[in-house]
Amino acid sequence: MSVTTGLFYIFSAILLLSAFKVITARNPVHAVLFLVLTFFQASMIWMLLKAEFLSLSLVLVYVGAVMVLFLFVVMMLEVNVESLRVGFWNHFPLAAIVGVVIALEMSAVLMGGFRVVDNQAVSVADAGALKISNAKELGKMLYTQYLYPLEVAAAILLVAMIAAIALTMRERKDTKTVSSGEQVRVKARDRLVVVQMDATIAATEQTSVVNKVETKA
Repeated sequence: MSVTTGLFYIFSAILLLSAFKVITARNPVHAVLFLVLTFFQASMIWMLLKAEFLSLSLVLVYVGAVMVLFLFVVMMLEVNVESLRVGFWNHFPLAAIVGVVIALEMSAVLMGGFRVVDNQAVSVADAGALKISNAKELGKMLYTQYLYPLEVAAAILLVAMIAAIALTMRERKDTKTVSSGEQVRVKARDRLVVVQMDATIAATEQTSVVNKVETKA
């Protein structure tokens, strides 16, 4: 057994264990952390397959952005775990059937092997021998042949980001918000107002009232 094969088995075992803990963890924060570990192990497997671009993209996009967002959302929303587990066993048979079907399909694909359609395609070993960088070749293809679709996708993501910011900036009736413009334009004299008020009871009158009460007592 080579070192690469041993690392593959180690990463695969950790990936399966962490993926199982994602669906069995009682704490949603722990489930998100196990999912982060799952993505890291999948990234290592991609690295062993010499797919550096996919490996780095998985870490940067999913672990660095999406999962961190999920973690903050789960921690801030204070999800009631007990209410989420209500009705779990009612949906378990359907979920088990779907899981068995997916496992059978994956077994059929893995046992049948992968058939190479193009005989002129360069294998992974040949690519390593020829010193071909898949990240470099993918970058050339994205910014030459698929430049316009890439720009369209970037514009769509920009519009989605602006829309998300606009949705969060709208006024809600169930929250108390203060306009940032009003906070900037406020002046020092507007922050404190001194009101002149007459005393309800003068000091001498108050002392005489207290003395009369003590005398009666």
